[in-house]
Amino acid sequence: MPTVPSCLLEPLWDQFAALLPAHDDYAPTHPLGCHRRRVPDRIVFEHIVQALVHGTGYERIASPGCSDRTIRRRVKLWSEMGISEQVHALALTAYDRMIGLELAEISVDGCITKAPSGGEKAGRSPVDRGKQGLKRSVASDAAGIPLGIVSAGANRHDSPLLGPTLDATKAQVGELPEHVNVNLDRGYDSAATRALLDECGFTGEIARKGMPAPIQAGKRWVVERSHAWMNGYGKLRRCTEKSGSTVDFYLYLAAVFVTLRMLIRRSTTRYRWDSRPTTRRLK
Repeated sequence: MPTVPSCLLEPLWDQFAALLPAHDDYAPTHPLGCHRRRVPDRIVFEHIVQALVHGTGYERIASPGCSDRTIRRRVKLWSEMGISEQVHALALTAYDRMIGLELAEISVDGCITKAPSGGEKAGRSPVDRGKQGLKRSVASDAAGIPLGIVSAGANRHDSPLLGPTLDATKAQVGELPEHVNVNLDRGYDSAATRALLDECGFTGEIARKGMPAPIQAGKRWVVERSHAWMNGYGKLRRCTEKSGSTVDFYLYLAAVFVTLRMLIRRSTTRYRWDSRPTTRRLK
């Protein structure tokens, strides 16, 4: 049984492979020119998707044709190249062309997950008895499509991550519309947040501290749903990666899958079904 449906894996691999550099099947520096053949990128990519979905260690998903060391080396190389961020930007471009990103309403929120191995992006979690944790700050459009992602330690407050998250959003989708409303929870209720929004030319709908604000009453529930979608991937729920670039690699790779799923789901009703009303002939 495949880890993810082929309707998601195949288009993702097509774009992913187009961004990979060309290489020789054998190491050109070998003195005899007959060194062991390089493991194909497609095989390594499928193992990485397994690690993302199941959250298991590389030793558990390694196969006779692809060792755990090969997976680690290839993940390190691709994360340093920023491949997943580029593929995510391409997925957003395809979604905007076929469905349309709703950038007039942007919601931002943070989510804390486990990071038992520590690392560059880990910190003491305030909701897990001080254990090592990871926080990701995600911005989504009005439909819940993840736009920009920033990772930090679990002990970081949400408010200082708002600026980097908006910058990451601009880097992924380009310039934002002239009128943008940012929906935030009470964790962002501060003068610094309002000053940042004024500097960017955005309006803000921020829940007030000390006042009940059900999530269903506002427009920020979509980013909570985006976090729930991303938490469906085991590597994000319990991240054991120590390198910051590798953590971001998996975060954006999960965001690509979320974007592709929404693209296929909304395209099905828009492009495949006949919207004309059907009439039955009475006998």
